[in-house]
Amino acid sequence: MADPMKIGTPKETFRGESRVAMTPDSALQLQKLGYKCLIQSGAGKAAGFSDDAYEAAGAEVVKTAASLWKQADIITKVRQPDSKEIGHLTAEKTLISFFNPASNTEGMEAAKTAGAAVIAMEMVPRISRAQKMDALSSMANIAGYRAVIEAGNNFGRFFTGQITAAGKVPPAKVLIVGAGVAGLAAIGTSTSLGAVTYAFDVRPEVAEQVESMGAEFVYLDFEEDQQDGSATGGYASVSSPEFREAQLAKFRELAPEMDIVITTALIPNRDAPKLWLEDMVQAMKPGSVIIDLAAERGGNVEGTVKDEKIVTENGVTIVGYTDFPSRMATQSSSLFATNIRHMMTDLTPEKDGQIAHNMEDDVIRGATVTYKGEITFPPPPPKVQAIAAKPKEKPKELTPEEKRAQEVAAFKAQTKQQVSLLAVGGLLLLLVGLVAPASFMQHFIVFVLSVFVGFQVIWNVSHSLHTPLMAITNAISSIIILGALMQIGSGSGLVIILAAVSVFMAGINIFGGFLVTRRMLAMFQKS
Repeated sequence: MADPMKIGTPKETFRGESRVAMTPDSALQLQKLGYKCLIQSGAGKAAGFSDDAYEAAGAEVVKTAASLWKQADIITKVRQPDSKEIGHLTAEKTLISFFNPASNTEGMEAAKTAGAAVIAMEMVPRISRAQKMDALSSMANIAGYRAVIEAGNNFGRFFTGQITAAGKVPPAKVLIVGAGVAGLAAIGTSTSLGAVTYAFDVRPEVAEQVESMGAEFVYLDFEEDQQDGSATGGYASVSSPEFREAQLAKFRELAPEMDIVITTALIPNRDAPKLWLEDMVQAMKPGSVIIDLAAERGGNVEGTVKDEKIVTENGVTIVGYTDFPSRMATQSSSLFATNIRHMMTDLTPEKDGQIAHNMEDDVIRGATVTYKGEITFPPPPPKVQAIAAKPKEKPKELTPEEKRAQEVAAFKAQTKQQVSLLAVGGLLLLLVGLVAPASFMQHFIVFVLSVFVGFQVIWNVSHSLHTPLMAITNAISSIIILGALMQIGSGSGLVIILAAVSVFMAGINIFGGFLVTRRMLAMFQKS
């Protein structure tokens, strides 16, 4: 049996990067897959993980990056490796990290020459099975949350509205452009802080998600069938020129009202589209804040400066930081390390500490950018359907004549059903009347009519009102008890039995109704 392969994580060399691709917890899980874990000394310090914690988890602490790259068979990183790091690759090594293959031709060529296997975590396909490895979504979720916190740090007012002795404070108005993972995280954070939140996305199917989170979806006066903003894998695609003009016109209308704007729009393998133009920035109120989460790819906002915060002449703050996940390094490292660990689980089906690089697997093939001396980017489309929902088709608008025809048809069907029920009921009454005494028939007819009237009354009440209606009006059952008591004095044995059963069941209904009412009221009482 081959010796277990070594998986190592060096300290990130990118300036200001605080994340680490292996945590003590993930090291424990990787060892269960049969691997030996190596970590460069100090690699997890900025994220809050000490060398002692790694040693306690069974990982070996290596002093230098060069030593780690030499010993490790598999190297896991967060940031795209620089030229010096790629120089350590050999045909026996596998690199797993963010790699930016669309703009990193030089890096792919170097990895190809070395014969190394490179798995780019941003290339994990968005299919259901791969969600646990989707590092882009993990980091976007953190970035969306942190963007709202950063906006609050630069905004001079409360998010939520308040009424105080010193006066009334209106709530902040927040617009999130793009309702992907980062956008939805920003929406959730913004609404939870009490801001009036608006959201826009080119994909119409996300409107329901946005509204379910308490935000208002911004619709355009534009025919949806002319614009399909969904692309393969759940990402947004390029908009048509007509749609873009309608979009910009809507943003110009909203700009003077918004206190905070957070842009998150990205298109795979392209520069970020410009969505918030200079005239919109100029139209915003002094003290407003813009957070551009697309700054690393050129930015959605005209005037964004990568990795800097600027204040425009009219007092609008534009934040172009690209390290939002790194600003929450402990949380980000835990999630990213978990994504890596799940990737390693798929790469190690036998749990024997040996990589099985199966290029027939949709996830592994989709994320692999170089393998055995070849560049395998871009990958073929995944064989299974992506997570993105298919846009709902718009229901056809009916003409007044068609609506009238539908109503007439429904009325005729309902009438036919009721006539049929009455005919069956009449036949049953006739059969019972032939064998039952006249005194019983008087009571039976009253019973049948009561059931019919009661059914019609309750059936026409909205289902959502059934519980409170029944709980509050169960005292009406006392009328049933009074009627049943009167019938108990009848000479007929069958009537006496039925009356006694009615008293028993009505009594349960009354007491049960009061118990339900008591529980419902208790739900709304403060403890």
